[in-house]
Amino acid sequence: MDFTFMKDTFFSLMSGVPLTLNLAFTSVAFGAVFAMILALMRMSGVRVLDAIAQAYVFVFRGTPLLVQIFLIYYGLGQFRPTLQELGLWSFFREPYWCAVLALTLNTAAYASEIIRGGLQSVPHQQVEAARACGMSGFLLFRRIIFPIAVRQALPAYGSEIILMVKATSLASIITMMEVTGIAAKLISQTFRAVEVFIVAGLIYLIINFIITRIIMAIEWWLSPHLRRPPAVEPRLEAAHV
Repeated sequence: MDFTFMKDTFFSLMSGVPLTLNLAFTSVAFGAVFAMILALMRMSGVRVLDAIAQAYVFVFRGTPLLVQIFLIYYGLGQFRPTLQELGLWSFFREPYWCAVLALTLNTAAYASEIIRGGLQSVPHQQVEAARACGMSGFLLFRRIIFPIAVRQALPAYGSEIILMVKATSLASIITMMEVTGIAAKLISQTFRAVEVFIVAGLIYLIINFIITRIIMAIEWWLSPHLRRPPAVEPRLEAAHV
């Protein structure tokens, strides 16, 4: 192991971290909105909407993300004249937007099930208590259902965010120079795959460690009722004379 080379490699790969984080958090943000829509479709009670959402989740959870990226970036290029007529070619010709779209569609499928599980885990008694207090509709959702569902779904959703950070490495196959893309370029120049990939793995490990700490802090903040109460010293009663 050449530790001097690994040190230089670390600083070289760090230049790809901003793009890695950009891809991950942009796709997670868009995916969260889409996932909420899918979850509400599943819980709407309307058979058509439920069937559409189930089909979407089945397709995107049942096929590899790598295949989805290939189909969006390379497959849609075969329909360039049609996309140009629709004014969409400027979007699909950019590797960045194709990667964001593929990651967004993929994470939305997984996140919709996480959100649906969180919404369904809200205790029925609390909903009934809120209705007894006069809450209904959006107010009930905003004040009771959504906060509880977020607390329930946050651990699983945190794992999905970590998976998306790692999934950004697949963007390197469509010329995106994030951490893995730069690592592949360095390997082609130096033929030192072991050292380069060890450093790349270390960078992903550091990123995900920071994310897990942030998620744990948010979970602690959202769950004040689960914190250990402060110890109370027994009060000494005044001695009777």
